[in-house]
Amino acid sequence: MVLYMLVDGYNVINNWQVLKDIAKKSLEDARDKLIDLLADFKGYTGINIILVFDAMYVKGSLEKHEEINGIEVVYTKEGESADHFIESKVVELVKREEVVVVSSDWIVQQVIMAHGAIRMSAREFYEEMNKYIEKHKKEYMNTFYKNSLENRLDEETVKKLRRMRENQ
Repeated sequence: MVLYMLVDGYNVINNWQVLKDIAKKSLEDARDKLIDLLADFKGYTGINIILVFDAMYVKGSLEKHEEINGIEVVYTKEGESADHFIESKVVELVKREEVVVVSSDWIVQQVIMAHGAIRMSAREFYEEMNKYIEKHKKEYMNTFYKNSLENRLDEETVKKLRRMRENQ
């Protein structure tokens, strides 16, 4: 089964202090930062991520889908909330895929769980994402150092090289 994660973009921005601070100056910068964070997370996990932003109050707005750094970014059409889009997408996906929805909206959580999806609050996701990325960064660095030149040379050669460096 493929795992999909649907993320309520503005809900996350308003619940993560780092993004909330950026949004005070520029909402566009906060959206871009969230996309970058999710792209990093996708890179480590391989999870299919769909990030949804409301455009329901934007006059004449049509539903728009973009792929940015491997993340599907959706802007809803005029009159459609991110919640409604997410609920509809859950109904479509949950029939054949495992689905996690990231939103701190209690009503959304109840609706999506009734359809068989897993709910995760914005705060829970922030903590899980950061733990996961840190763990995998450490694993990568350990692998990097294990594959360093010094670890691939025999002990006698390493000693000779160290003596040469000390004598310079």
